[in-house]
Amino acid sequence: MSNTKKRLLTGLQPSGTLHIGNYFGVLKPFFDIHEDYESMLMVADYHALTSLRDPEALRQNTIDVVKDYLAIGVDPAKVTIFRQSDNQDHTELGWILNCMVTVPFLQQAHSYKDKIAKGLEANAGLFTYPMLMAADILLYDTDTVPVGEDQRQHLEYTREAVGKFNRAYGEVLKQPAEKIYKDVGVIPGTDGQKMSKSYRNTIPLFGTEEEITKAVMSIVTDSEGDRPENVYSIHRLLKSEEELESVYQENAGRYGDLKKILIADLEAFSGPMRDKRNSITEEEVIAVLAEGAEKARSISGPTLKKVRKAIGIS
Repeated sequence: MSNTKKRLLTGLQPSGTLHIGNYFGVLKPFFDIHEDYESMLMVADYHALTSLRDPEALRQNTIDVVKDYLAIGVDPAKVTIFRQSDNQDHTELGWILNCMVTVPFLQQAHSYKDKIAKGLEANAGLFTYPMLMAADILLYDTDTVPVGEDQRQHLEYTREAVGKFNRAYGEVLKQPAEKIYKDVGVIPGTDGQKMSKSYRNTIPLFGTEEEITKAVMSIVTDSEGDRPENVYSIHRLLKSEEELESVYQENAGRYGDLKKILIADLEAFSGPMRDKRNSITEEEVIAVLAEGAEKARSISGPTLKKVRKAIGIS
């Protein structure tokens, strides 16, 4: 990788089957820009522990999420793909950063409050999540972090932690910059809300044609005039307004036909990726993660060494 490129880091929790909201909100934005950076792709399995208590599911989800990235075309020769738990530098720096911030500061986190309001257990890992995320970013002297508006505050928390650390110990940690994607986190689901597994309103990214059909046929067909808005808003992820204009005019009021057209377009979109994904073996994934972990540790190690020296435990 060229040393002249800025470093980009992004991550995805291995929390279950990916849906098209994950693709258009996280995977595609990363894929579209990843070759412009020295890119690092982290499987955030420690973060998943805040809500997932099934060891076999976590293991399988980790394998699956790597297959997902490989299936959309991410090349492990060009991108460092690694598992968070394969590098213990994350938890060590996360603890150090926890000691830099206050409880009232963490209590202001929108994400924490939202998840608690939705009934998630208020465990300490969920509470200190922003500092582990900060460690993820800071270990690699990351220049750019692509996030959606719903993650902007976490980047602000990272900057706050950097400021407190550097004021206490000198200029050791690098301030990252976010790259905000306006649409991330607001991909519409089958009910018109944000597409989310917790809302059970998703369309699977690598689902079979039968699974895609079942999801699309469940789309709530609210409308303004002759156009079903929820169907259209999902269709817009696949085609431009210009391409869809004649389709929706010709099928005005025929909601069932429009859903069938959407099913066909989704199948054409996801079918080739699904076929590629089915050809990837678990052994290939394990090899990719092993190589990625080695690369990740080679970058994070010097950063943590500087941190340890600065705080007096080297």
